[in-house]
Amino acid sequence: MSDTYYEYLPIILQFLVALGFVAITILSSWILGPKVKSKHKLDAFESGLDPVGNARVQFSIKYFLVATLFVLFDVEVIFFYPWAVNFNHFAEAANKWEGFIKMLLFMSSLLIGFVYVIKKKALDWE
Repeated sequence: MSDTYYEYLPIILQFLVALGFVAITILSSWILGPKVKSKHKLDAFESGLDPVGNARVQFSIKYFLVATLFVLFDVEVIFFYPWAVNFNHFAEAANKWEGFIKMLLFMSSLLIGFVYVIKKKALDWE
C-alpha cells in the first residue's frame, strides 16, 4: 500500500467507530426495549397531559423555507472558516491565485443563490 492510503486511515477509523456506535445503539434499544404493546403505551405523551386536538395543524410553508435556507447558507458559511485559517498557506503556495480564485467562485455561487432567494422574496413575511 502506498503512503497516501495511510493518510485516510483516521477518516476510515472514525467512520467505522461512528457506524459501530449507531449499530450498537440501535441493536441494544431493540433488544432492551419493551416488547408489550398496548393502547396505553402507544398513546402520544405530551408532558403528562392527555393530547387535545388534531396534531395535523397546517403551518405556512415560509417556516420550512426559512429553516431550509438557513441550513443551506449556514453550511456553506462553514466552508469559509478552514479557508480563512489556511489563507496564508494558500498565499505562499506555488500558484498564489489558485486558492483565491476557487474561493471567489465559491463565494460568487453563494452570492448568486442569495440574490435569487431575495429576488424570489423567499424571506419576505406577509
